[in-house]
Amino acid sequence: MMAGRGETTVRDGHAVLRRIALLVLLLLVVQGSWLWAQAAPRENEPRLDPRQLSAQPSYIQRVEAAIVGLSVEVPPDRPSARTLGAERFGSGVIFDAAGHVLTVSYVLLDAERIEATLRDGRKVPARLVGLDLEVGVGVVKLEGAGPWPTAALGDSTVVKPGDVVGMVGVSGDGRLSATPGRVEAVRSFSAAWEYMLDRAFVVSPHNPSFGGATLVDATGAVIGVTSLRLGDAPYMHMVIPIEQFVPGKDELISKGRVMSRRVRPWLGLYTVSSEDGLVVSGLSPVGPARSAGFRPGDVIVRLNGEKVGSQEEFYRRLWQGGVGQEVQVVVQRQRGFESITVKPADRYRIFRTIGQ
Repeated sequence: MMAGRGETTVRDGHAVLRRIALLVLLLLVVQGSWLWAQAAPRENEPRLDPRQLSAQPSYIQRVEAAIVGLSVEVPPDRPSARTLGAERFGSGVIFDAAGHVLTVSYVLLDAERIEATLRDGRKVPARLVGLDLEVGVGVVKLEGAGPWPTAALGDSTVVKPGDVVGMVGVSGDGRLSATPGRVEAVRSFSAAWEYMLDRAFVVSPHNPSFGGATLVDATGAVIGVTSLRLGDAPYMHMVIPIEQFVPGKDELISKGRVMSRRVRPWLGLYTVSSEDGLVVSGLSPVGPARSAGFRPGDVIVRLNGEKVGSQEEFYRRLWQGGVGQEVQVVVQRQRGFESITVKPADRYRIFRTIGQ
């Protein structure tokens, strides 16, 4: 009898457990149905367009709306049309509610007509505000009342190699071109056209819309303007840190140029460093170096009696003088030496750098 009661008790316990399991399952089914009903879109409820979803990291998404494409027309008789073309396209970023757009200077040099394309599809005319040729950036203003989406300017002084960044521009067909990447190097940079920065970023990987593309940090703040593609594939980019722009920003907007900065004497020389030394690779058709007698292939040896060992050294010594102040340049030409006297010019008076 005792054994029979034990078996009955076990059977009763199993039955209770089965009823509890069924009850739990029923509750889960009812809860799931309720959650599905809440999540399912109502008949008149707007559905999210999959095309509006962004696969980009959040720090790129934060700046997307403020990125613009810039279509620029330059009169064919202007000095820069010969080297940069009469029709140009670049990218920029709206950085204030007034509709000011920051981009790279070569996109805007000598510009006569500018049209900006916003991410929402609007096409609006823009006016050239001014260029900072020493830094390599330019500003245009969107015409109209807006409203304009804006991006925040960040702090590029804290950027270091290895930092996560994003490069965001617009392709020639109007599509957003965004590339997550990293800072490969922070160093000085000099280029052929009498240009040098004491601090610049080298960033990878390659973004095909690099001309004026915006560089953002891991918070989505603007920390640079992309200028050049460097080297051979796989390419990297030289980026102008935003710290180079911010100190002269208000003066550039109000006057079209950073007037408080000392004017850099300009010769109109293109140079490259080689095993032979600093070689003249080309001449601006409107620069004083051309009329003074420089020739492609000349090797620059001395400036005002001091030996020139590098492109950076040449620039620093040239910029110690003033506009219109004669300099003596000794060049090696074939097997001999030539001394050339030249008066540097103010290139802001030669190129169109502000709106008309």
